[in-house]
Amino acid sequence: MKQTILVAIAAASLAAAQSPYLSGIQQLTHGGQNAEAYWSPDGKRLIFMTTRPPYECDQIFIMNADGTDQHLVSTGKGRTTCAYFLADNKHIVYSSTHLAGDACPTPPDRSKGYVWGVFEGYDIFLATDQGKIEKRLTDTPGYDAETTVNWKTGTLLYTSLASGDLDLWTMHADGTGKKQITRTIGYDGGAVFSRDGKKIVWRANYPKTPDDMAKYKSLLAENLTAPMKMELMVADADGRNARAITNFGCASFAPAFTPDGKKIVFSSNKHDCDSRHFELYMVNLDGTGLEQVTSFGGFASFPEFSPDGKTLVFCSDKDAKERYEFNIFTAKWGK
Repeated sequence: MKQTILVAIAAASLAAAQSPYLSGIQQLTHGGQNAEAYWSPDGKRLIFMTTRPPYECDQIFIMNADGTDQHLVSTGKGRTTCAYFLADNKHIVYSSTHLAGDACPTPPDRSKGYVWGVFEGYDIFLATDQGKIEKRLTDTPGYDAETTVNWKTGTLLYTSLASGDLDLWTMHADGTGKKQITRTIGYDGGAVFSRDGKKIVWRANYPKTPDDMAKYKSLLAENLTAPMKMELMVADADGRNARAITNFGCASFAPAFTPDGKKIVFSSNKHDCDSRHFELYMVNLDGTGLEQVTSFGGFASFPEFSPDGKTLVFCSDKDAKERYEFNIFTAKWGK
């Protein structure tokens, strides 16, 4: 009995060490590369991107919140990214390259270092939650992707190369009313609204030296960007009053407002800069009060709170069976 109690205490201590805020962790996917899972407005489903057989690059799937009924809702052609439910719980938006070709775009040349492809074939599409595309929302040359939606205002927030730089834009769900809201030269992306629609947070990389600027522009000319030096920015919903809330000199990304709008949960390798080791952190909107949320020892990212604020969904290589395997997890939130 004593040994059983000691084992239980050790397990509880390990769980607390791994995450003081998360309990009851559930793994929803098993195998492949699964990421960027976002809730439906009723909290009953998740939409996510995945690379799994027979698909050679990311496609959009929907599943129930317990991981059941995983099924394709994108075309199965090209490459997709960044899907999100609309407030009516019946429509989705996502980005896809399928109009530029059925095949997956050629992966980035890693001889240039660790770079992301900002593929020019990406456009944003409005579809039903059954996968029927109803409208193409962007048609300008170059990258249009990374879309999120504020359910209160109905506004879409996304990254576009329409200005010649990777800036944040907003638009209505029918594709009208496009507005550029950031203008600093550099990468702006991965943006999300606070629940009340009054603020936004995103990841940014603004070159500070002539050499950095030359490298950024050279990569962008090849539809590439380097993601390993990203800081988090917070601003009003129209892009005004922008300010940095991190200054780690590392890679911080995938921010999400807490349900009360007072803090940001995000992913960063600040504890092991320049590595692929990312944990979840939490910080106040003014950059103070930094706390580490997870200590899994690998990769943890893409957090988002359920509509009722009680559950966090995230992506991790925790308990992965193979290299480059990433799965989607949910956990109860609360310290």
